[in-house]
Amino acid sequence: MKLLAFNWRDPRHPEAGGAELHLAEILTRAVRDGDQVTWLAEAFPGSKPEEEVQGMRVLRAGSWYNAHLALAQLYRRKLRGERFDLVLEDINKVPFFTPWYVRDPVLAVVPHLFGSSVFQEASPVLGALVRAHESLIPFVYRGVPFLAISESTRNELVGRGIPRERIDVVRCGLDQSAYTVTIPPETRTQPVVVFVGRLRKYKGAQHLIRAFPRVLSRVPEARLRIVGDGPYREALQTLALALGIESRVEFLGSLSHREKVEALNQAMVATAPSPKEGWGLTVIEANACGTPVVASRSPGLVESVRDQETGLLVPHGDTRALADAIVSLIEDRPRRLRMAEAALRWAREFTWERCYAESRAVIERAARAGAA
Repeated sequence: MKLLAFNWRDPRHPEAGGAELHLAEILTRAVRDGDQVTWLAEAFPGSKPEEEVQGMRVLRAGSWYNAHLALAQLYRRKLRGERFDLVLEDINKVPFFTPWYVRDPVLAVVPHLFGSSVFQEASPVLGALVRAHESLIPFVYRGVPFLAISESTRNELVGRGIPRERIDVVRCGLDQSAYTVTIPPETRTQPVVVFVGRLRKYKGAQHLIRAFPRVLSRVPEARLRIVGDGPYREALQTLALALGIESRVEFLGSLSHREKVEALNQAMVATAPSPKEGWGLTVIEANACGTPVVASRSPGLVESVRDQETGLLVPHGDTRALADAIVSLIEDRPRRLRMAEAALRWAREFTWERCYAESRAVIERAARAGAA
């Protein structure tokens, strides 16, 4: 097949995250199996307007605030004369509204929708703009099939007026060779708690930092390690300083893959305190390293964390409950080790080959329906 993808970022973007990884794992395998893939994405400092990335033709235009407009123009200028079997639009942030202008059938790929959580990150004006764009999805994508990465996302789409029968769910995979146990859970003696994620307000690391004084009151030797970087880092560091726990909180910044796996293996407990996720890929990455996760009882996370089995779920924003759950796993070693073992079994269920095979079936069905 000949496939065209719209995404705000491509795999080489310095801020590429889970949405980009998900689409890339699918489309690079499509290239492996003989498909042609063109990927449209925003430009970034030092990027080329066109290059080959992992066998895919990547075209770039615009920036973080106008790519939804710039890529529509790029399509009209360079690709409108080409015929594609299917257009995959990754709806993450502001939609591209491809059904309005592409000539070929569309499959909407949805990691998650922002909804009201956008106001935790953006200004009221920008947040209202994103919400307004998302509100148009049921009208612009009328008749378009959807591919969601979790039941939580499908339920939200249904709540917005998309018929359930038009939405397939395929959960993300995991590179099983890349996330492994290097330090057996039973040998971890230091009470280290880890957060892995982009440092933006909507990821919720501030709740974890606010909870940590209570953790320290019961486990004085505990340490919190923050893995990741982003525009909210300075505010988080200021918060740790204001709470008087700066010596117990380490900001490790963006780490290499090997260093990230090492950090997950050194921890007794990983955390995911965000108000909403599409699925919770970092949860499964931690589980694959034998680390149970304490997470918010939020969309997406309620599926990636098996409560009381591979980790614990607490009300989002409840710092007392978050701290108590972390302490309970640190102090109750037999329980923590049971969860670590269950987490390893759970993580082994997720592979990118399985994700690709199931997604491929959805892609082929959407292409056939569009051709008909």
